[in-house]
Amino acid sequence: MSRHRNLGLPLVLLSAVALLAGCQNGPLVSGAFDRNFSVTGPIRLELANASGDVDITGSADGKVHVHGDVRASGFGSGSSQQRLDETVSNPPVEQRGDTIRIGKEMSRMHNVSIAYTIQVPHDTEVSATVASGAQTIRGVRGPVKVQAASGSIRVEKIERDVQLSTASGSISATDIGSEVRVKSATGSVTVTNTRGDVIVDALSGTIHVSRPGGRIEAGTASGEVEIEGAASDVKAHAASGRVSVQGNPGADSYWELKTMSGTVQLGVPASANLHLSAEAVSGEIRTDVPIVVEEQGKHSLRAHMGSGGGRVDVHTVSGEIRVTGTR
Repeated sequence: MSRHRNLGLPLVLLSAVALLAGCQNGPLVSGAFDRNFSVTGPIRLELANASGDVDITGSADGKVHVHGDVRASGFGSGSSQQRLDETVSNPPVEQRGDTIRIGKEMSRMHNVSIAYTIQVPHDTEVSATVASGAQTIRGVRGPVKVQAASGSIRVEKIERDVQLSTASGSISATDIGSEVRVKSATGSVTVTNTRGDVIVDALSGTIHVSRPGGRIEAGTASGEVEIEGAASDVKAHAASGRVSVQGNPGADSYWELKTMSGTVQLGVPASANLHLSAEAVSGEIRTDVPIVVEEQGKHSLRAHMGSGGGRVDVHTVSGEIRVTGTR
């Protein structure tokens, strides 16, 4: 797995962040707007927001409800009150067929922040881009694609694929019915209870994956990788940090656990069937589960458990390797 792919976000996001630099200067005024749309069948929600939290929830009433809390501040052309009045009377929300667009012309929202609370039918596809603000999306069929320059991302109970990326902020994905792909520059990543593959690429921060339904690829340049409940293929890499994987490799699965600087901990049940190859260039290899040693050196080990089966390769340059038992 290539762990250092381009994590850059669209230029419009970074431009929006720059526009927000003076958002707290001058008087602050606030207001709100509401818009409702009737829809039939599956819909697509497209959202772009320069500043403000976004909360999207699937509902069962077959309508789209959009509530926006608006704040305007700063100096420049037009007063804060004028910018507020223009936004409230003509909010950036429109419907075109089966598509709802929110936040058009994001780069023009200078010194205006909108926090959105949105209800959509369950059968909704979501594409959201936020420069600064937290995003929460739950209870929709999907697929869901979310980007952020600064702010946390949380998605829950999504039936289809999920793609999440952020330059700064934590990411959480729970109860996902298909594949999860995550890119993060800085911030923790947590993925729990998925039916599909999990692919996480991070520069800095802890990656935690539990109860995955498919293969896992997780890599970080600076941080830890923790995986629980693995059964299919696993690639867990860290340039600087601990790697910990617990589970039971299947008969045809391949686990590759690597770190340049840090401990690698492998947890498997005593009943596991696997082939183990471990190398710690400048550290010890410790096991507390029943293994059959095939070849052993000062910093290397080849062994198998049970009747063999899945292949597990473990490597660390500076650190130790621990193989422990689990229930």
